[in-house]
Amino acid sequence: MSSPQSSPADTSSQRWAWWPLLPLYPYGRRPTLMRELVPNRVWCFEQLHGVWYVAVPIRMTVVKVEEGLLLYAPLPPTAELLLGLRALEAQHGPVLSIVLATSSGLEHKVPLAALARAFPAATVWVSDQQWSFPVPLPSRWLGFPAGRTKVLFRDGLPHQDQLVWIPLGPINLGLGTFHEIACVDLCTGTLLVTDALVAISATPPPIFDLDPTPLLFHGREKGSEAMIDTPEQRLKGWKRIVLFANFFRPELLSIPSFPDLVIDAMTADEANPRNHFAVFPFRWAPSWEEHADQLITHGFQVAPCRLAPVLERLVFVRAKATYLEWLRTLAKQMTIKSLVSAHYSASQLMNSVELENYADSVEATDWAPSDGSWQLLAAIDRTLLRLNIVPAQSESC
Repeated sequence: MSSPQSSPADTSSQRWAWWPLLPLYPYGRRPTLMRELVPNRVWCFEQLHGVWYVAVPIRMTVVKVEEGLLLYAPLPPTAELLLGLRALEAQHGPVLSIVLATSSGLEHKVPLAALARAFPAATVWVSDQQWSFPVPLPSRWLGFPAGRTKVLFRDGLPHQDQLVWIPLGPINLGLGTFHEIACVDLCTGTLLVTDALVAISATPPPIFDLDPTPLLFHGREKGSEAMIDTPEQRLKGWKRIVLFANFFRPELLSIPSFPDLVIDAMTADEANPRNHFAVFPFRWAPSWEEHADQLITHGFQVAPCRLAPVLERLVFVRAKATYLEWLRTLAKQMTIKSLVSAHYSASQLMNSVELENYADSVEATDWAPSDGSWQLLAAIDRTLLRLNIVPAQSESC
């Protein structure tokens, strides 16, 4: 099930005027894909976001509750997205609740104000200890609507006869906190999370069918190569995007010299904004694909999900026990049948046994290593520690 799409000549319904607040690709134009995940009960709206074509799906999930709908993990409410939501409201009742289940995820926090204005009768629920950087701002300045914004757990929980809410943290990050609230829909066994678990599919998610440009850009070996749309190029691009998004600078990536970049760009048959004027500062070692396969779903040994390495090394590096406790609490929810994360791929079949197996794997593994592809993440963490920006101990606060 996909949302009504604008014609190629008219993209006005995909505009997002507030993109300068968080200037990520695709900036002011946000094509949206709507999909039905569980018939008549769970839907998702997906867009892309990222840096330099390292773009991954970002997702808002809609759950049917008694008398209406709940929105989990806000997305920019373009006219296209709102059209899809209005169609759901016409069938299933009004949007009753909007849930921002993270205290640190800017990509989910920034669109909340606009989404709340689009549904003035909905109650807004946020996780505790919200924060902003570089200036700490009160919640009303962040756009949380006064009078109808409630804090999860402190002010109750939405639809708790139908949904189970399970907190992770808060974890002290120095500048603020990491605090995420997972949600289990008892009717369908769908586990909703924001950032703390992801499933990474072996093939590109369907949102890329709207515009495969990021896949084709990264599927090349040199900037002089044309961006030819084939299944093979899309798959190469997806796997490389996964490595970039998780490690920033993977171990099997090298940067060519400036003269080589210039020569390569000058020999390109085509140079335009879409291919960044043939500038492509990446070279991949032959075994890069094996490394990527270790991150995607069919490479998982114990469960079809994991914590993204960037969060493991920069957020949970000193909070392994807290993360384990959360995983084991989730595993007690025997109704779980699938995972829907706010990033990467969804819906992914998963059960409580697999969650428990993943927790056992986390407990036994070398947590947040510093070698191989983890080197840049480790260097960032050491720098933040040296500057006293993050605490040396960051378990739950």
